[in-house]
Amino acid sequence: MDLGLTGKRAIVTGGSRGIGKAIARTLLQEGARVAIVARDPAALAEAEKALAQETGGRVLALSADTRDDAAVDAAFDKAIEWLGGVDILVNAAARPGAPPQVPGIAGIASDYALDELDTKLVGYLRTARAVAPHLVANGWGRIINISGLAARQTGSIVGSVRNIAVAALTKNLADELGPKGVNVTVVHPGATRTERTAQTVAAKVAELGISETEAERQLYGHSLIGRIVEAQEIADIVAFLASPRSAAINGDAIAAGGGTARAIHY
Repeated sequence: MDLGLTGKRAIVTGGSRGIGKAIARTLLQEGARVAIVARDPAALAEAEKALAQETGGRVLALSADTRDDAAVDAAFDKAIEWLGGVDILVNAAARPGAPPQVPGIAGIASDYALDELDTKLVGYLRTARAVAPHLVANGWGRIINISGLAARQTGSIVGSVRNIAVAALTKNLADELGPKGVNVTVVHPGATRTERTAQTVAAKVAELGISETEAERQLYGHSLIGRIVEAQEIADIVAFLASPRSAAINGDAIAAGGGTARAIHY
């Protein structure tokens, strides 16, 4: 299937590693031009080089903290100038959700909660605000927000709140921008294999002397597919949502955790 992404112009936040990097790679492979935005200049430089070599595509790396209004506006101005416009925004700039053993209410500092919301909720709002006028002027666009399945379960107060808030932001943006040609969706990954996941699993193996499979089960539980999802599998979903082929999906949440037993969402 041709996704129709050739020549599209995309900005991916959190694009220096993990799910964001996998998304940037897939969009490049589909023929899009991509600017990646993240905080760590060293990781960005490494990702820019690797993505260009792996895909042969055109990629620009820009360092910015999405908690900072001025930094977002400056980076996005540069990205849009380099791209010659913008068609697609993917928001993935946030800390991964914690495995089990997160603290209850007594263990959650106010500053931590506020920082998580500033990063994931308000950060996504800042970037959407920067691109929305361009997408509306195009008469076409896509915004995909990477959130997480903590939105649908307890265990992490901050994780649940920040992810639910992103889903609410997504629906509000879809209602406003959808009639102007811009589809806005949210993807909820579950446990996903990234560079960080491998480190966490290795630490558990070393601690308990168990197999990697058992360590993954203890850390992340079971999905209906019997394993954690690969970052590339999330990227494949996002590439479809970023494409003209996803016109029928707007304002909705897509669960991408391999399936959760006994839960019904409608």
